[in-house]
Amino acid sequence: MDMALAQDERLDDVNENIRIIQKKDGLTFGTDAFLLASFIKPQPKAIAAELGAGTGIISLLLMARNRLSRISAYEIQKDFADIATRNVTLNGMDGKIKVLCKDVKQAVASDTDREADVVFSNPPYMKTDSGKRNENDYKYIARHEVCGSIDDFCSAAFRLLKHGGKFYAVWRPDRLTDIITAMRKNRLEPKIMTFVHADSESIPSIVLISATKGGASGIKITPPLFLYDGKDREKMSAKAQKIYDTMSFEF
Repeated sequence: MDMALAQDERLDDVNENIRIIQKKDGLTFGTDAFLLASFIKPQPKAIAAELGAGTGIISLLLMARNRLSRISAYEIQKDFADIATRNVTLNGMDGKIKVLCKDVKQAVASDTDREADVVFSNPPYMKTDSGKRNENDYKYIARHEVCGSIDDFCSAAFRLLKHGGKFYAVWRPDRLTDIITAMRKNRLEPKIMTFVHADSESIPSIVLISATKGGASGIKITPPLFLYDGKDREKMSAKAQKIYDTMSFEF
């Protein structure tokens, strides 16, 4: 199915199954989104919610592989909620993904028909007083905690999840304390954490983390994921290549 594009939009092939409309001047699909989708454990019968969906790419990746049953995708920016809705239709996933143009601070379980089994998010990871402000509003809101802090996202996950439900997020290692504090404040107990590095000599650039609502204390730190073998950015590591091929992690 082809769709008419606005002047500030482009159409990209993500893989053999997914095509997405993206804003030319907005944040585009990248490694963080794909790794988070891969990190989420398949639960084909699960009801799920995405907080801060952007173009909807993570939900689309998960649904394309039947990893979840239904997803309610929250996006506060109307332009991006509209694009996400069009992307759902473009990829034939109407009825499987429902886009909600809504603030995560207003998210309630009735939005998803019942308490969710899974909630996931690639939330804004920078404080409003950090980073450059000369980027456009789309990118600034997507990257910075303008419309909600990590505590707001964890609070939303708590409200949406059933007891024992899973919350997955991708985050910045230099703010690891903030997300763990927010999780525990909202009774989301961190359970699995994976640090992602460009190579074995680089510090981690992102961290993938899952938490269980009402879970007991105790966390598993997995071996790190190195994306490349050495400094050669043309040669992906065998472990990273397997994740890209299968869209799944082995813990």
